[in-house]
Amino acid sequence: MSDKKASNQMWGGRFASGPAAIMEAINASISFDRKLYAQDIRGSIAHSEMLAETGIISAADQEKIAHGLNTILTEIEAGTFEFSTRLEDIHMNVEARLAELIGPAAGRLHTARSRNDQVAVDLRLWVKDECLRVAEALKGLIAAFLERAEEHAATVMPGFTHMQAAQPVTFGHHCMAYVEMFSRDLSRVRDAIERMDESPLGAAALAGTSFPIDRHKTAKDLGFREPMRNSLDSVSDRDFALEFLGVAAICATHLSRLAEEIIIWSTPQFGFVRLSDSFSTGSSIMPQKKNPDAAELVRGKTGRVTGHLVGLLTVMKGMPLTYGKDMQEDKESVFDAAETLDLMLAAMTGMVRDMTVNAAAMKKAAGAGYSTATDLADWLVRALGLPFREAHHVTGRAVALAEEKKVGLDRLSLQDLQSVHPDITADIFSVLAVQNSVKSRVSFGGTAPSEVRKQIRYWKKRLAKA
Repeated sequence: MSDKKASNQMWGGRFASGPAAIMEAINASISFDRKLYAQDIRGSIAHSEMLAETGIISAADQEKIAHGLNTILTEIEAGTFEFSTRLEDIHMNVEARLAELIGPAAGRLHTARSRNDQVAVDLRLWVKDECLRVAEALKGLIAAFLERAEEHAATVMPGFTHMQAAQPVTFGHHCMAYVEMFSRDLSRVRDAIERMDESPLGAAALAGTSFPIDRHKTAKDLGFREPMRNSLDSVSDRDFALEFLGVAAICATHLSRLAEEIIIWSTPQFGFVRLSDSFSTGSSIMPQKKNPDAAELVRGKTGRVTGHLVGLLTVMKGMPLTYGKDMQEDKESVFDAAETLDLMLAAMTGMVRDMTVNAAAMKKAAGAGYSTATDLADWLVRALGLPFREAHHVTGRAVALAEEKKVGLDRLSLQDLQSVHPDITADIFSVLAVQNSVKSRVSFGGTAPSEVRKQIRYWKKRLAKA
């Protein structure tokens, strides 16, 4: 069948001469919505089975339809299917090929259905499948962090606020912060699946249908919890796509924060971690360079994902009920964001497993910047009974003295410390060492290695049930 003939048959009537070239270019979506082929065929088979079961079409016609659709699925997956821009979208391309394969019976497939509910169910199925893929990828990333956290539960490093050394923590504790972060992303993905787990199929163009269809059957057959309860909302809702993009944007932001840290840690000035050649590149002019390009690309791609969220929000903000062609703009945003996020998650999981940790450099940096000053203040409160604000001022004077002498707090003499407060005893030195500082943070969720290991055990059990 020629493109023009197929187009004429699908449009008919006043469009018999075919749309103008510019209209064809702006109207066609087959270049990107062909990604929905598996979901489209799956939805059509479920719809045909329901039509046969309710007596709307014959069993013989349904068998022909199902056989033809499975043949088309095989052709697409084998790369032999010829897509046509004149047939606009994946739905019309499949329907035209079905007519070629089985003849008039193909015309019965679209009974009690519109492209409006068809595209809504196709995209919803695709996004649901993608959410399941993202959930598995997040579980892999969380598992990688748990492995590194267990390995470095007692590896001391500086903790930062304002990118200034604040208090010593452990690298294991730092890794567990990302476990918490990406576990929230996993939770959001699953929440999104729960909300999108309703089928729009059977809403037809917008008002439902007079045919005695069984929407509960098609919903169940397609793996949805139940059908959507309002036909207008069924065809006009794109919350599921927006929510996926929102989840993707938050997750990408978390990945970008991690990428930024890896980039900083990889610099010679920090030297906390080193990525292998698998995730680095060299310079075309400077032979000494080893650039963390994979991390930089993760950081850069975050803007792309966030941009897709803003783009679709902007499309939907002016949409009256129900369907408008504007909504064709939902697919490229979702497809590209999904592809980008999948790549970002895979790259970051690889980097977390790949990077070599320089524990010596971390430990050295952990003691810089008077990072145990808070421990000194806490000791003054516990041992001497000083109000915390007074202890804060005393500690400030001790830090100033250490700066003047160009030594760390633990290198001040007892006489030096007694010059800022006469009641300080030699017991103070038990808290000024970085390792002791870290061990003392035993509050729930704290950085003490014992507490980090508790949290690792908790998350391992939780991940095993996820």
